[in-house]
Amino acid sequence: MTMRFEVLRFPLLLAALVALVAGVSTVAIAQQEPQPQGGPAASAPAPAPVAPAINAPVDSSYILGSGDVIAIALVGRNDLNARVRVSTDGTILLPFIGRTKAAGRTVLELAEDIRQALMKGGFFSDAVVQAEVVGITSRYATILGAVGSPGLLPLDRNYHLSEILAKVGGKGSGGADYVILTRAAGGGPQRYAIDALATASPDQDPIVAAGDKIFIPNSEKEIFYISGQVRNPGAYPVTEGMTFRTAIARGGGVGENGSENKITVVRGSVTLKNIKLDDKIKVGDIVTIGERLF
Repeated sequence: MTMRFEVLRFPLLLAALVALVAGVSTVAIAQQEPQPQGGPAASAPAPAPVAPAINAPVDSSYILGSGDVIAIALVGRNDLNARVRVSTDGTILLPFIGRTKAAGRTVLELAEDIRQALMKGGFFSDAVVQAEVVGITSRYATILGAVGSPGLLPLDRNYHLSEILAKVGGKGSGGADYVILTRAAGGGPQRYAIDALATASPDQDPIVAAGDKIFIPNSEKEIFYISGQVRNPGAYPVTEGMTFRTAIARGGGVGENGSENKITVVRGSVTLKNIKLDDKIKVGDIVTIGERLF
C-alpha cells in the first residue's frame, strides 16, 4: 500500500515543480517588458533590423556631427534597434525617449545618454545600449592633386598627415616630392617633404583636422629654368630645400667658361644679383650662369 501511494504521489510532485518553474520564468520576462511611467505597458514597435557590422569600426574618440549615420541597438532586445542619421539640429529620434542630442558626443557618451534616458523613463531597470557609427559625412578632409585617390576622405579617427597619404595611395605619377596642408582653421598653407614625413616623429607629423585640404602639386609645374654656362641647360623640378648649388649640379655643373660666382636670377618681374650658392631656389626661378673672367 505504501509503495503504491509513493508511485501516485511522484507525478503530482513533478507537475507542481514544472508549474513553479514556469511561474518564475514568466515573472522574469515580465520585469523586462518596457513599462511607460505612470501607465500600462506600451505596445512594442515593430522590430527594426539590426545594423550590419562595418569593416573598420570607428574610433571611440570620434565626435559625432550632423549627417553622420549611427546604428543603435538594445542588447538582447529588438525594441530599440535602429539606424538613424544625425539631423541638422544635432539630434536623433528614437523610440520611447524621442529626440536625443547626438552632435558633439562620442558614440560611448551617446550610448550612455540613451541608457540613462531609458532607465529614467522607467522603461528598463538596467538597459545595455550599443551605438556604432556606420556612415560619416560631418568630418572629412579634401585630397587634391597628384595623389593615388583624390577626393573626400572621411576622418573616422585622428590621422597624421603621413597616414592620410598612405590611405590615398601616396603621391601619383608626376607628383612633387612635397605636400601642402591648408588648415580649415586658417593660418596659411604649410609645406611638408614627403620623405621627411615618412620618418618623422608624431610631433613632427601633423594631425589632419576636419575641413583641411591636402594638395600634392604636379612636379611639371614645380620647376626652375637654368641656362647660360652650364653643361645641360633646361627646366628641372624644384625639390625640397634645393639651393642654387644643387640647381647648378642638376644642370650638369658649370661649363668650361662658366663661373659659380656669376649667377643672375629672374624671379617674377625682379632680377636678383649677388646670389649665394646656398640660397634657396624657388619655383619659377630663371637662373643664368655667366662667364668667368680670364
